[in-house]
Amino acid sequence: MNARTDIPTQYQLVETRLQERLDNDTTRCNLCLWRCKIGHGQRGFCQAHVNRNGTLYNLSYGILSSIDIDPIEDKPVRHYRPGTKVMSVGSYGCSFRCGGCHNLEISWGVEALDELAKGESTEAWVPPQSLVETALRAGVQGIAFTYSEPAVWLEYVLDVSQLAHEAGLYTVYVSNSFVTDEALEMMAPYIDVLCSDIKSMSDDFYKEICRPATVQQVLNSIKKAHDLGIHVETRTNIIPGKNDNPEEYEQIATWVRDNLGKDSPWHITRFFPAYKLDHLPMTPEEDLFAAEQAAQRVGLENIYVYNDKGCDCAKENRPVEFYLNADSDEIHQTKKCAASCCGDEGVLLKKYEVNLTSKTEV
Repeated sequence: MNARTDIPTQYQLVETRLQERLDNDTTRCNLCLWRCKIGHGQRGFCQAHVNRNGTLYNLSYGILSSIDIDPIEDKPVRHYRPGTKVMSVGSYGCSFRCGGCHNLEISWGVEALDELAKGESTEAWVPPQSLVETALRAGVQGIAFTYSEPAVWLEYVLDVSQLAHEAGLYTVYVSNSFVTDEALEMMAPYIDVLCSDIKSMSDDFYKEICRPATVQQVLNSIKKAHDLGIHVETRTNIIPGKNDNPEEYEQIATWVRDNLGKDSPWHITRFFPAYKLDHLPMTPEEDLFAAEQAAQRVGLENIYVYNDKGCDCAKENRPVEFYLNADSDEIHQTKKCAASCCGDEGVLLKKYEVNLTSKTEV
């Protein structure tokens, strides 16, 4: 595998691939459908992209929250390279705020991303080539970007995926599909599989977890990925009282049939109480099988029911450094941006610059 010469060799901000420079040092991020407009020293909704003097940067490039090795079927993906294993990796930050999130500290990543923004983080930083070499040493056949929303660190996902393909590894992108067409077009040459949520067919459901999101936006993104030649598999987590309407099961299955094909896999997963939805019961098994029967009625051919599985969650079993061929102290050195866009203190957000000034004056 040839070494890339443009990859950072230490932690630093990396320019956001899809940004639009506006007046007065503001930028617009075009990675996800929030399309955040961001001023100097501010972050977008995902908290993982920061504007420094009119240029938008990815704050979390190379920052890993979790690594695990799983069968590809656990993503869940059943119709691409079955029987193979993937190295699953995640970072921090998300474009949604799901009330039943099981990956809360990773997906929202508020504390971890704040530490990075203060120049005080000791999270693991792993350059793309090192991650690919780690996957090869582990003997897996692919790399899956999961646990957090991959769109919010797309710069790293793309760099890793390109190197992974060169090394003969496939790539999996586990997403909420609240992503722009521009991002999908950029990803298409390097992402082999999209495993995407279809959370509901109700706009009200999406508004609860991500105010601007609509069902049609999510469905359009999934269809776009399919049309770009990415292998797509979809999943729906059935939540009691939220999206457990039999009519809705049929609507989702019909959409999959008509837009992705009758042979396209639909994964039906069980809700387990968590976070703001911890007062709800786990999904009754009869609801899972009612969804399966609805899909069978409309002609879907590959339906998978999981009565013991909800989200693709990071397991708290082995630390990141277990998988890496590097010293733990080196991996967890304090991360300060090494690029010229930041001051010597490595602080990235305007509010923390103000705090430092105040301390100096006192």
